[in-house]
Amino acid sequence: MTPIANLAELEAIYGQPGETSLAKEIDRLNAEYRAYVEASPFVALATAGPEGLDCSPRGDAPGLVRVIDERTLVLPDRRGNNRIDSLKNVLRDPRVALLFLVPGIDNTLRINGRAQLTADKALLESFAVEGKAPRTALVIAIERVYFQCSRALMRSSLWDPARHRSPKDLPSAGEMLAATTAGRVGGAEYDRAWPERAKASMW
Repeated sequence: MTPIANLAELEAIYGQPGETSLAKEIDRLNAEYRAYVEASPFVALATAGPEGLDCSPRGDAPGLVRVIDERTLVLPDRRGNNRIDSLKNVLRDPRVALLFLVPGIDNTLRINGRAQLTADKALLESFAVEGKAPRTALVIAIERVYFQCSRALMRSSLWDPARHRSPKDLPSAGEMLAATTAGRVGGAEYDRAWPERAKASMW
């Protein structure tokens, strides 16, 4: 296999992007792009740091990312596994990329920018759910916004219930843990306890 070695070779294969592919990119939220942010209950957050790259799922009620103004977003850090890979990356490299999904909609929205981490008490309290505030939040300065056309989600049939899989079709979290730790942790007991543990630690 011979790798593609430079930009000239790559561009010779793909040619130039069409006008609409470039015209859709702006440096702020307009009303149309804002509608996607406010409707989305799920975003993938990509970051980079000295240890490498990270892409982390973030989910909440629609509008999980709050629009402050046309150039500023806030993403609360809800409870998780405390690895804080994304947050550690942001402290050392502020560049972030976000991919917003809206269930049932094949278009997606992409936002690139720079983030700062905050523990401002008043801001965090404004995100409280069931009396529990996040411990930190990312304040994101928008640099680029554009929609991604629907081909990827159309090809994947992501929202088609007929294509959905049963959890029984794939290894459970407990089974994956047991496999990666030679049985030290995980297993059936982990899976049995997980629903209640998740419910108690959701916020």
